[in-house]
Amino acid sequence: MTALALRLGQSRRLIPSGALLGLVLLVVFNLAFTQNFLSLQTFNINLTQVSTIVIVAVGMTMVIATGGIDLSVGSLMAISGALAPLIFGAHSGLFAVPVLGMACAIVLPILAASAGGALNGTLVTRFRIQPIVATLILFIAGRGIAQVLTNGNLQTFSNDTFHWLGLGKVLGVPAQVIIMLIIVAIAAWVMRATLFGRYILATGGNERAARLAGVPVTRVKMAVYVICGALSGLAGLLVIAINSSADANLIGMGIELDAIAAVAVGGTLLTGGRARILGTLIGALIIQLVRYTLLAHGVPDAAALVVKAAIILAAVYLQKRE
Repeated sequence: MTALALRLGQSRRLIPSGALLGLVLLVVFNLAFTQNFLSLQTFNINLTQVSTIVIVAVGMTMVIATGGIDLSVGSLMAISGALAPLIFGAHSGLFAVPVLGMACAIVLPILAASAGGALNGTLVTRFRIQPIVATLILFIAGRGIAQVLTNGNLQTFSNDTFHWLGLGKVLGVPAQVIIMLIIVAIAAWVMRATLFGRYILATGGNERAARLAGVPVTRVKMAVYVICGALSGLAGLLVIAINSSADANLIGMGIELDAIAAVAVGGTLLTGGRARILGTLIGALIIQLVRYTLLAHGVPDAAALVVKAAIILAAVYLQKRE
C-alpha cells in the first residue's frame, strides 16, 4: 500500500489529476457526440495542430518555473520562419550546396531564435528588468525584424526535404508529432532527474534562498530563456514546413497565449517553483480539443477564445486551492 501511495503521489506531481480528468471527459464527449472523431484523419489533425504549441509551451514551462515569462515566443518563431527560406533558397556560396544549405536552413534560424532568448535572459538577469517587460521588447521588435527580412512579403517555396519536417511521416506518425514527443520526453527527464531541473525549481521557488544555497541563478535563468528561444525557433520551422510558405505577419501570432494557457492548465505554478512538463502536454491537448469540439459543433472560433479564457481562470483558481 505504501509503494502504491508513493506511485500515486508521484503521478500527481507529474500530471494534475484535474487536467487528466478534463481531457478524459472531453474525449468521452467527442466519442459520444462528434462525428468521425475516431477517424485517423481527425487524430492526425489534432496532433499536428497542437504540436507546435506543445513545443513552445515546453520552453515556456521552464521559464515560468523560474518565476519568469516569455511573451516573445511568437516573434521568435516569425524570425526563424523568415530566415529559413532565405537560406535554402540562396544560390551562392555554401548555401548553394544542397546538404549544407538545408543544414544551415535548420540550424541558423534556431540559433537566431536562441540569440533572441539570450537577449531576453540578459535583460532579466543583468539589467533586472521584469520578465514581462523584457520579453515585450522582442514581442514588438522581433516581428518587425522578421518583416524587414522578408520586405513584408509572403515567401512561398517548394523544397521536398524541408517539407518533410512538417508533412513527413514515420510509420504513419507525422514527423512533427514525433519531434514533439521527443522534446516532451527529454524535458520531462531533465526536470525530474537532473541537477539542472532542480536548479530551475529552486530558482523559482525562492530565488534568494537558491543563491545562498549555491545555485547559479543567473546562469539558470539565462539557460531557460535560451532553451525557450530555441524551441520557438524550431516551432517556426515546423509551421512554414507545413504551409510551404512564410508570412512574417502571421507566423506564431498569439501562440504565447496558447503556450501560457497550456502551462497553467497543466498545473505549473505561474509564480514559479513547480514545473509539470507532462501536465503542459495534457493542458495543450485540452485547449486543442476544446477548440476542435466547439468548431465541430458549429460554435464560432470567437466563442472558443472565451471558453479558453474560462479554462485558464479555472486552472489558476485550482492552483490557489492547492
